[in-house]
Amino acid sequence: MKRKRIKNILFIAFLLLAVVQGSAQITIEKPTFPFTQICANASFNNFEVTFKFSPESSFTATNQFIIEMSDASGSFSGTPLAVYTSAAGAVTTSPKMISFSVPTTIAGEKFKLRVRSTSPAVTSPESNAFAAYYKLQDSPFSINNFVSTATYCLGGSYVLTIDNPGTGLNDSPLKYPSLTYKWFKETSPTTSDFVSAGPTLAVNTPGTYYVETNYGTCTSYSYSNRVTVTESTVASIATITSSLGNPYCPSEGPTILSANSGVSYQWSKNNVVIAGATNQTYNTNEFGVFSVAVNNGSCSTNASINLKQIDLFNSSVTVPASNSISTDETLTVTATTTASNPAYKWYLDGNPITDATAATYLVQTAGSYKVTITQTAGCVATKEHSFTVTLKDGTPGFPDVANIPNLISPNGDGINDTWQIPLEYISANKTEVLILNATGETVLKTNNYQNNWPDGPLDFKNVNPVYYYIITTVEGKVKKGSITVVK
Repeated sequence: MKRKRIKNILFIAFLLLAVVQGSAQITIEKPTFPFTQICANASFNNFEVTFKFSPESSFTATNQFIIEMSDASGSFSGTPLAVYTSAAGAVTTSPKMISFSVPTTIAGEKFKLRVRSTSPAVTSPESNAFAAYYKLQDSPFSINNFVSTATYCLGGSYVLTIDNPGTGLNDSPLKYPSLTYKWFKETSPTTSDFVSAGPTLAVNTPGTYYVETNYGTCTSYSYSNRVTVTESTVASIATITSSLGNPYCPSEGPTILSANSGVSYQWSKNNVVIAGATNQTYNTNEFGVFSVAVNNGSCSTNASINLKQIDLFNSSVTVPASNSISTDETLTVTATTTASNPAYKWYLDGNPITDATAATYLVQTAGSYKVTITQTAGCVATKEHSFTVTLKDGTPGFPDVANIPNLISPNGDGINDTWQIPLEYISANKTEVLILNATGETVLKTNNYQNNWPDGPLDFKNVNPVYYYIITTVEGKVKKGSITVVK
């Protein structure tokens, strides 16, 4: 009997081991594909991948196979891109070859694929790395307005720029903001060296230059005309001056940027050509790196200026962003600043507080506060600081009043400015608060009253207008009364 029991135990253990081994053998092999790189465009965006899985019978009728694509560095650590998802139970035999497409944002040299199943949940090893690019623009374009030569003045430079937006058959790649560029200098009729990246190139070495849209190892037909740049024996240095200085004060109006005298001009900001900016001067109230290409007739030169805003002033308040007081406490808040001849204005819940124009304010009620500080002399500018005040009982902005008030005075003095009712009607879920005017029109209806009525100006055609409230709790209890508004 004992021997039979041992045999039964061994048999059960064998079965369990077989089940475990069977589960451990459910696999999806590393996906394979015939391509060495993906070079997609609007005319061709269809690629094949094959994967094997076993045993076939281990995948349920609800299983889906998902082909996932890594990021450009080959990592799946973020949210992988699903380029294919099978219908539930659609894939039942191995090996399986499927077709997929890539999105138009794909660009990089180290993408990978993997296959994932949903029932059971199994993930394959990662595929070999491959380059992948979607070529949004893949036709020749122009630089330097198709002019094949340029000359920069001795000691200066010449800026080559991709033409935008392009005219006629000139499909400028600058129409597609996601694209990047690589500039080259020819070293022979068939060879060239990479010199820089970006939509423009400042040339200060003679040679023949061109630019390609960066599609990595994919063959690119998105390339520019060649421009041969030479250096003149004439020395000329371009300069830019700002009429309001640099840094400058924007409240004084636009500053006028002026270049030295030349035959023609082209202004740019942050390496992007400013359309129509071809005068000797350029007016702006913005900040950034402005440059100008000045053509002197025999040569061209460039200048730039990093236009900055004048350092205005420093300011702060003497309390943190969040504060808590008891119902019988006050909080003194002081604004400090280095502003010249500062002006102050205090606000409660977005509304100006009447006569609160000093550097210090005494907070007596909970709510959201801010103070604006304006420098009124020199460079006029304003900064603001915000902070909140809550009650220590944990109810932000809601004092625990005993009775429903029948009078309010929304005059901005911080006292009785809004209709504040007992907490039981505010915090109780789904309590309905309805306020009607004297003609019976609804002016407020809410199930989440925030002690904030009126939150805007009221009509004072009548002296001390009267409103009516109806409060209905979730239990059906009703409170009715009137609210008289006085200035």
